[in-house]
Amino acid sequence: MTSSNLYRALGAGLLAAALSGCAAGAGTRGATAAPPTTTQGADMTTYTKPTDDELKKRLTPQQYQVTQHEGTEPAFRNEYWDNHKPGIYVDVVSGEPLFSSFDKFDSGTGWPSFTRPIESANVTTREDRTLWMRRSEVRSKHAGSHLGHVFDDGPAPTGRRYCMNSAAMRFVPVERLAEEGYGQYLAAFEKAGVAPAGKSGSPDRRTASDRAGAAAKGTANRAEAILAGGCFWGMQEILRGIPGVITTEVGYSGGTTSDPVYEDVHAGTTGHAEAVRIVFDPQRLSYEELLGYFFRMHDPTTPNRQGNDVGTSYRSAIFYEDESQHRTAEAVKARVDASGKWKRPIVTEIVPSTKFWSAEDYHQDYLQKHPDGYTCHYLRD
Repeated sequence: MTSSNLYRALGAGLLAAALSGCAAGAGTRGATAAPPTTTQGADMTTYTKPTDDELKKRLTPQQYQVTQHEGTEPAFRNEYWDNHKPGIYVDVVSGEPLFSSFDKFDSGTGWPSFTRPIESANVTTREDRTLWMRRSEVRSKHAGSHLGHVFDDGPAPTGRRYCMNSAAMRFVPVERLAEEGYGQYLAAFEKAGVAPAGKSGSPDRRTASDRAGAAAKGTANRAEAILAGGCFWGMQEILRGIPGVITTEVGYSGGTTSDPVYEDVHAGTTGHAEAVRIVFDPQRLSYEELLGYFFRMHDPTTPNRQGNDVGTSYRSAIFYEDESQHRTAEAVKARVDASGKWKRPIVTEIVPSTKFWSAEDYHQDYLQKHPDGYTCHYLRD
């Protein structure tokens, strides 16, 4: 069968879904299945699969089709593809833990994607030769639920992309982990500053600046970077999806005045650049790897400009925190400059960090609030 005949046979939507990571399927988003019954406060350790009759009663039609008959939900029209809340994802059938929000990233496919399982013992793979191609199907170990597929085109540190069906999973937010029997996973969120120690059931009312600063000053597996590469809306949206990034905050850096406001920064009277402060886990994402993403998400060859945005506030800059970051930044810049990927010289400034001033609230997470908002940033190959 020729490629054009295959395209017509499958249909444009089906082929696109297959190539991006999951086989297409029908169905609409339904209600979330009830969680398995547990003793409050007790960690779940036993995971079993109910009878087929019980599953038909408990699961929505789409959940049943996906988990029991290898169905696939529509891209971008499912429960968790754009979920950014902290917590874990468990098998909708058995409750066995599958993935963590720490390892979730935006793959652009319209399905929830992860770099690795939270418990490798709960996930199995097998060869799938449907749709005239060879893929690796992912199933839960204990319930045998069809979850999705895994591909070798994901980001660092694993290079893998677990493309999952929302309908096969149930999300347990961090504030309910202990109550639902997943208390063993709370420590990781507490260390990341997401669930305050001793107050896991209480909402976190700290500002983005408070969280970023506290995390950066915390344990040894927290580090901070301040990067500028044009409009901070687009940069933050990409940075938030990189595995290993804990928090992001947009603001102003590299200027000469105190308490700058957007209008003055934009006018170029303060000397500040629009920047993003990133708190990350260096055990999962090195500073060198972070800078690799930085040089891919913007054009580092245009002085004081990104896309339609022109002015000194849109300059490309790395504000290093210490001499180690300084050396790494110089090395990465030189490597990118010599790679030939850019026809013009790299003009990124590498300068010592000064005080980072948090931007106004309406700038924080702007593209999350306004998905159709302006951006000129994207990850280049």
